[in-house]
Amino acid sequence: MPAQAPIERHTIAVLVDNEPGILARVVGLFSGRGYNIESLTVAETDAEGHRSRITIVTRGTPMVIEQIKAQLDRLVPVHKVSDLTMEGPHVERELALVKVVSTGEKRVESLRIADIFRAKPIDSTIESFTFEITGSGEKIDAFVGLMKPLGLAEVSRTGVVAIARGERGM
Repeated sequence: MPAQAPIERHTIAVLVDNEPGILARVVGLFSGRGYNIESLTVAETDAEGHRSRITIVTRGTPMVIEQIKAQLDRLVPVHKVSDLTMEGPHVERELALVKVVSTGEKRVESLRIADIFRAKPIDSTIESFTFEITGSGEKIDAFVGLMKPLGLAEVSRTGVVAIARGERGM
């Protein structure tokens, strides 16, 4: 029996025309073939050229990842597909807003932990804090995990944004 190919995590950047329906077409490509999207972010990055950048984090075997990239590349109006995972060093970041509801010592402890993680309190009431934290997904997961016993009430995350290191660009 042949060994199964390993499932790998890939971050893929897609440069597209900023027009209605393109995001739905990209998402439809994934859902129509049973591929999962772990993270999806999109924003206009070139107002003059009317271009947007979509960053997708997905998992699959090397063959599935190649299929995803080829199918994305065939979509119109896709200009470029970059597999940042395969193309070399890149930087990934995520932003999260984390609300903690607590009083007394738990409130003080949540502030201590936030300081260690460089999370900024951006909203405060007598019984709650909302922290802003940026970093890797693992960093945010760790912060959220430590906030659970201290009164974690809500988490809102942006998803991954990524860019190649050095001179290389899309």
